[in-house]
Amino acid sequence: MSLGATGLQVSRLCLGAYGFGDPARGSETWTIPEQESVPIIRQAIEAGINFFDTANTYSGGHSEEILGRVLREFAKRDDVVIATKVWARVRPGPNGAGLSRKAILAEVDRSLARLDSDYIDLYQIHRWDPGTPIEETMEALHDVVRSGKVRYLGASSMSAWQFAKAQHTAHVHGWTSFVSMQNHFNLLYREEEREMLPLCLDQGVGVIPWSPLARGKLARPWNEATRRAEADRFYRSLYLDSDEAIVDRVGEVARARGVSRAQVALAWLAGHPAVTAPIVGVTRPAHLTEAIAAGDLTLSAGERQALEELYRPRPVSFG
Repeated sequence: MSLGATGLQVSRLCLGAYGFGDPARGSETWTIPEQESVPIIRQAIEAGINFFDTANTYSGGHSEEILGRVLREFAKRDDVVIATKVWARVRPGPNGAGLSRKAILAEVDRSLARLDSDYIDLYQIHRWDPGTPIEETMEALHDVVRSGKVRYLGASSMSAWQFAKAQHTAHVHGWTSFVSMQNHFNLLYREEEREMLPLCLDQGVGVIPWSPLARGKLARPWNEATRRAEADRFYRSLYLDSDEAIVDRVGEVARARGVSRAQVALAWLAGHPAVTAPIVGVTRPAHLTEAIAAGDLTLSAGERQALEELYRPRPVSFG
């Protein structure tokens, strides 16, 4: 399907590469090394997934390196869509993070080298940078598109007013605008339904949500722990104790349908009119098999209502 209003065709699922990389090279202890990452990426390619998302900061850049090597071996470059991001701190010093012209022009070249590619299909700003004028950021991003190093631009979690300001800035100057929004959206966090998703629908911006299974909470019973959940720095700040009722409801729908909880949660998300492709981050082949199977599941209006009715508003969080 098309990514937003563009002609870029992407698969209904995007494989997220946050979990790929030597734990010794990054800040996360739960990521998996290259030898375990390779079969998962290959499995995605063979299943027809052509959309892959990573970032310059994931596992100290190792995620980009792994993704680039595997895609080069098992896929044709023009058949896949590679997305990566810039903004997060990647080295010490005053210009080792952010969205200044200096940072963007340096980091796009570093990402290209790690991916071993002549171009990036979708180059995304990972978060909003309050320390850099948006005009500086948007002009630098436009320049990397005009240079041929990047095909499309995307943004990630931010306020709707910030996204609108960035788009307006690009429009008035004749610069390249964002075609996608990668935001936090799932059954346990739906604050994006207030402003961001209606804005994206109205403007033809593709939505590719991260954490579609709420850090795995929607894929298992509430009190069942995992290695990632125990090590995740943001986990406890994102969700509420009252969300247990929603997780239980997902389990009820899953049992009635004879499918897994993950399939139900992903089917709910994929059925939202604003969503193009949820980004699924998996560290086991079985998890990817489960996510792919969700594409065959369509929830009824009654099931969607049952899943949604227990939600309680909460403070906005960009993770």
